[in-house]
Amino acid sequence: MLDKLDRLEEEYRELEALLSDPEVLKDKGRYQSLSRRYAEMGEVIGLIREYRKVLQDLEEAESLLDDPELKEMAKAEREALLARKEALEKELERHLLPKDPMDERDAIVEIRAGTGGEEAALFARDLFNMYLRFAEEMGFETEVLDSHPTDLGGFSKVVFEVRGPGAYGTFKYESGVHRVQRVPATETQGRIHTSTATVAVLPKAEEADFQLNMDEIRIDVMRASGPGGQGVNTTDSAVRVVHLPTGIMVTCQDSRSQIKNREKALMILRSRLLEMKRAEEAEKLRKTRLAQIGTGERSEKIRTYNFPQSRVTDHRIGFTTHDLEGVLSGHLTPILEALKRADQERQLAALAEG
Repeated sequence: MLDKLDRLEEEYRELEALLSDPEVLKDKGRYQSLSRRYAEMGEVIGLIREYRKVLQDLEEAESLLDDPELKEMAKAEREALLARKEALEKELERHLLPKDPMDERDAIVEIRAGTGGEEAALFARDLFNMYLRFAEEMGFETEVLDSHPTDLGGFSKVVFEVRGPGAYGTFKYESGVHRVQRVPATETQGRIHTSTATVAVLPKAEEADFQLNMDEIRIDVMRASGPGGQGVNTTDSAVRVVHLPTGIMVTCQDSRSQIKNREKALMILRSRLLEMKRAEEAEKLRKTRLAQIGTGERSEKIRTYNFPQSRVTDHRIGFTTHDLEGVLSGHLTPILEALKRADQERQLAALAEG
């Protein structure tokens, strides 16, 4: 383990040097990427330094065990240090887990209104706004790829890209069914309704990941539509792409350029096919108990947003906060950090089982 810790400390020192390099400061994108990695490493570097101090103190305590006058004190100190050493080793093991190589990719996020009619569409809009604010807070860039607005300003579906190092690793825990409990704006008798929206998060595929066979793809063009189905422009700019072997269908209509909509639709299709391939491989691994899938099945209700109680509960880990307003304003870090930690604990347990 000490060799790995040495390498992490060396990387941290290199990052410190790079962040003060004038050439790096000129490159905003690279500077943000390095700053994010530097901040991420802060916790583990603190643990490493404490671990080394504990090892040093433990050595000193053991050297005093032969001293008759200090033996009892040294023994008590040694026991406390051994307990702290064990706790630190568990924390460090968590940080040393192999990372999913996809975590550094850009992300494709798709939000669909579920049960609940117009209220579900309004909730989909709330989730969309929450993610945009969170992405901005994290220094990511976003771009809407496809959107289907409803009459009251909600979305039946909205797809957007999150760009920046670590975007997929940050957003991947959001995949699943989100549930809202509140009194809808259209409710006249003050009754609480329950509605849902489904979120799917995909790592953005690159052409090298998945070669599309254009003979297996049908591309249709049509006029873009707005709320209520009305046309929003007079040219056939909207594009629908169908992957014939799987039946996966992607539509894009946000750009006035048919070529741009086609490019976006093919990019989303490639990402969905990559995710399907990854899911199949993960299922094979799960069945042979070589690994576990730790981010929850998409069919499960992963989180509830309860407006009357101002409560947000993530059901996967039993995490609850009463800062509903803060969460919907994009303050997702406490929830996502807890989910990441729980995922790491499951991975450690799986490794221990062999």
